[in-house]
Amino acid sequence: MKILITGGCGFLGSNLALYGMNSGYEITIVDNFYRLGSKKNFDWLKSKGKFNLYETDISNYEEIKKVFHTVMPDFVFHLAGQTAMTTSLNSPLKDFEINTIGSINILESIKSIDNDCKAIYASSNKVYGDLEYVKTDESNTRYVTPEFKNGFPESMKIDFSTPYGCSKGAADLYFLDYCKSYKMKLSVFRHSTMYGGRQFATVDQGWIGFFCEKLSRPLKEEIDIYGIGKQVRDILHCDDIVELYYESIHKFDNLKGEAFNIGGGASNSLSLLELFEKLELKTGNKMKYKINPMRVSDQKVYISDLDKIKIALDWIPKVNIDLGLDMMLDWVKEK
Repeated sequence: MKILITGGCGFLGSNLALYGMNSGYEITIVDNFYRLGSKKNFDWLKSKGKFNLYETDISNYEEIKKVFHTVMPDFVFHLAGQTAMTTSLNSPLKDFEINTIGSINILESIKSIDNDCKAIYASSNKVYGDLEYVKTDESNTRYVTPEFKNGFPESMKIDFSTPYGCSKGAADLYFLDYCKSYKMKLSVFRHSTMYGGRQFATVDQGWIGFFCEKLSRPLKEEIDIYGIGKQVRDILHCDDIVELYYESIHKFDNLKGEAFNIGGGASNSLSLLELFEKLELKTGNKMKYKINPMRVSDQKVYISDLDKIKIALDWIPKVNIDLGLDMMLDWVKEK
């Protein structure tokens, strides 16, 4: 089977590529090396085995179409995109061109090869907006949503906020509509926080990895945080995500035309304050931080309700928070 991975030298893409290479799939990567660490991930993948690489931008339709007609993939993992909220606010046009136009280019390319190709789009929980209308309480260490103890289901209203939410949300709905309008075999995964090896995190991309790296050694100065540290996310390790994506290939009929919330679920959720406490215990280093106002449209709580994906694929996360953080700290020290 031929698998094409857009953004295949990114954090998740490189993990998916390695698994596919080791499992006997013919892997093709499309990447423009825009993301921090993508060149390092490319070199790492080259040392692991054979794959095809096309260095191009998904916003260039003619180039992307050529790739698809050359490769003729059976399955596409569409991961490429602009993923930083801050970048979307500073450059909304660039954000739109990459996330929305780029995704339509992928859809049109799949449609043009007409070979029964299937695809999964890596969307975002940001399609649900800031969720300010949800009742939120406050404990000593986190915000809680008493009406959604098991997390937010896919029935939550779509409410795009910020240019990033708009661009990802539009692409999300285009994927679902192309499935209806053109009878294509497509599905959407609305991801919460992801983390794990090969993630070259920054202050606004990959917060678990960012704080793991910072706390892996004694801090010399305070780190800016936004809000009081009680914001909550469910977190999912890349090992679980890789298993999910490849399981999807075999059970795709259960996914076609549907969107699924993907994360660690309620049992793998934590706040910033809770993360800091765990990392202090694991590393022996003390967290120092400075509180700033919350960012525009930041969600106080986002936890994925996993019931729908559990039913569709009989899948649940296996890597718990403590094991995942240990694995992340080990990788940060080795990189």
